[in-house]
Amino acid sequence: MHNEILWLVMLLANFLLIILAYKLFGKWGLIMWIPISVIVANIQVIQTVELFGLVATLGNIVYASSFLVTDILSENYGKEEAKKAVWIGFFSLIAMTLLMNLALAFLPLAGDEFATTAHSATSTIFSLMPRIAVASLAAYFLSQRHDVWAFHFWKNRFPKNSQLWLRNNLSTMVSQLIDSIVFVLIAFWGVFETSVLAEIFITTYLLKFVVAAADTPFVYWGKGIFKTGKFWME
Repeated sequence: MHNEILWLVMLLANFLLIILAYKLFGKWGLIMWIPISVIVANIQVIQTVELFGLVATLGNIVYASSFLVTDILSENYGKEEAKKAVWIGFFSLIAMTLLMNLALAFLPLAGDEFATTAHSATSTIFSLMPRIAVASLAAYFLSQRHDVWAFHFWKNRFPKNSQLWLRNNLSTMVSQLIDSIVFVLIAFWGVFETSVLAEIFITTYLLKFVVAAADTPFVYWGKGIFKTGKFWME
């Protein structure tokens, strides 16, 4: 249960950090989290672990937490602010990929074992794999754009605050489904057998589904901060 406990701790830490960033920096604290989540997720994803009897990659929590951010932005500040955050995340992902691959083009200092080791390790994490990069960009863009659209679609259908949980979950869970389908198909179609593809998809989506369901209280917390300015809900 070691990994499972750590996974739950990481889940809670991500959500609390988002709420703390919102309280400390307001709207820009939320927007700031988008590039953080995109960059950290693309670093963590190279680590494969076993969770709840399933093979999974890390990065699912922090990436999925970006949907919590866009939902809070949508609810409190409107569609345009949420769309702006999505574009910032998209730009940050492209910028990170470009800058890190330019850095990897440099030759490490000859005879410096540490420099050689560091270059090799950095290359493992950041080296550009065109198919994975395209899959990541496409999945992020399509799923996040859908999340913002769907949140406001359901908000127009259920405008009362009492239905916030419904629009949060309907928009996020479908968006996570889109993200998982697009990424797995682009990244791994033709690389693995269909049965393996299905297992990767199911594992990825199940973990994101759990994150999406767990973020609901934090959407309400973000709403409470917006309305009262208080960190603790009374």
